Amino acid sequence: MKVALGQFAVQPDWHENLDICFDLIKRAAGKEADLLVLPEGILAQDMADPDLIPKTAQPLDGAFITRLAAETLKYPTLTIAGCLPIPDGKDRFYNTLLVIKNGQIIAQYRKLHLYDAFSHQESRSITAGDSLPPLVEIAGFKVGLMICYDLRFPELARRLVLEGADALILPAAWVKGSGKEAHWDILVKARALENTCYMIAVGECGQRNIGNSMVVDPLGVAIARAGEEPALIMAELFHKRIAHARDILPVLHNRRFLPPKFI
Repeated sequence: MKVALGQFAVQPDWHENLDICFDLIKRAAGKEADLLVLPEGILAQDMADPDLIPKTAQPLDGAFITRLAAETLKYPTLTIAGCLPIPDGKDRFYNTLLVIKNGQIIAQYRKLHLYDAFSHQESRSITAGDSLPPLVEIAGFKVGLMICYDLRFPELARRLVLEGADALILPAAWVKGSGKEAHWDILVKARALENTCYMIAVGECGQRNIGNSMVVDPLGVAIARAGEEPALIMAELFHKRIAHARDILPVLHNRRFLPPKFI
């Protein structure tokens, strides 16, 4: 499977972000990608306006998602994934990861773990999801869905891999701070290595967030990586690499604990 990671700095105006997404879709399709992963919060971001989410959030049939989905009809072999706030019907919002192909939303996941840490409080406007993310079949790979802060909870990644995930995708807006770049690097690699699966982690860049999108293989090797600037990077995933990793490092077979029960 060929994957493209579209790293960019999300703007306050959703029209600008839609144009950026269109460009990344076109470029990823031109490189024959099967999957394009976009960052977290692709609708709108503004460091100076903490209330931007309630001002800009759109429903699934809103203009942003409708036009984004329509754009995928031009590139029938490409699947795209990115997340944005969706109204929950109670004056709050779900941080929702959407997977879109051929003009249709084929999967969605509402973020389970809200970023109430490091002086941030995502729960101020976001409602936590209450369902485990699905697996999505893309180009012969089973892909599990995660969002940003989920990365710090290894039981979610392990659960998805035990259900059959070959790769995990993680759109993120990883906030800059003391040691935060190291946290990102360690955790993305750890989730891949401890589960002998691929990690496809895409971060927003810009003033607030670190970027540093990367693809890590099942033995913890970063096979593609971006810096702090906007970028489109590519990587190719192989079933034989997963099989090799699980043959020489059979941690999934050797484990002694059952997966935790989801409450």
